[in-house]
Amino acid sequence: MTAQDEIDYYRIAKVIQYIRSNFKLQPNLDEVAEQVHLSPAHFQKLFTNWAGTSPKKFLQFLSLEHAKSLLSDKATLFDAALETGFSSSSRLHDLFVKIEGMSPAEYKNGGRNLTIDYHFSESPFGKIIVASTDKGICYMAFDEDKENALRDLHNKFPSASFFEKENELQQSALSIFSKDWTNPQNIKLHLKGTDFQLKVWESLLNIPMGKLSTYGKIADQIGNTKASRAVGTAIGSNPVAFIIPCHRVIQASGKIGGYMWGSERKELMIGWESAKFL
Repeated sequence: MTAQDEIDYYRIAKVIQYIRSNFKLQPNLDEVAEQVHLSPAHFQKLFTNWAGTSPKKFLQFLSLEHAKSLLSDKATLFDAALETGFSSSSRLHDLFVKIEGMSPAEYKNGGRNLTIDYHFSESPFGKIIVASTDKGICYMAFDEDKENALRDLHNKFPSASFFEKENELQQSALSIFSKDWTNPQNIKLHLKGTDFQLKVWESLLNIPMGKLSTYGKIADQIGNTKASRAVGTAIGSNPVAFIIPCHRVIQASGKIGGYMWGSERKELMIGWESAKFL
């Protein structure tokens, strides 16, 4: 770390602490930049490079987490908005929809109005569970134990209604193992994640079958060159195995690296895909 890097690190650490302590005041970019005596434009770029997200989005994430804790404690939307520093409940509602993919009411009832169909199937890499809403595939995971697979699905959507039922959305998703899916974006997905996670997952969809990328390259593609670690965390949160090909991301050294569903399975996937393009 250079002397300048060390100075920048302490600047960002100071700002993060400031935002955490004052998020209820909803400080704007000028107010936050003033804490480290930088111009707003310079500070915006510096913060994004170090934190992997913009100051505004970091503030939004903190605000949303606080509002979620209040809603979990039975607070009303109005009270949660007021306690979080928003001028109206509509601002909190819009933020919820943008980041969580659901309204505050839907979050509060744990997806109670969501209907999810799920189906167990076989794949070249073991047993798999695939689940869908009426909008698209919301979950897909490898698991040899059906009870464990279903428990993990329930934990993702604790208050949804579940039906063991196969449908066309699931069939389309599972056909990725038997067809030449050069454009997996054609499979409808219904994903919930932060802007950063969604951006990373979208970048993964652009890695062609039979090809590999690295965490650093993904960070470059989404415009956050120093966010390799944050990229790794987002990849580890991928809710849809294989279709969103997190298995195609390896370490810069060439090592396979970890995989949510097992490193051995990841190696098999990479080899299987490479063989198709020999």
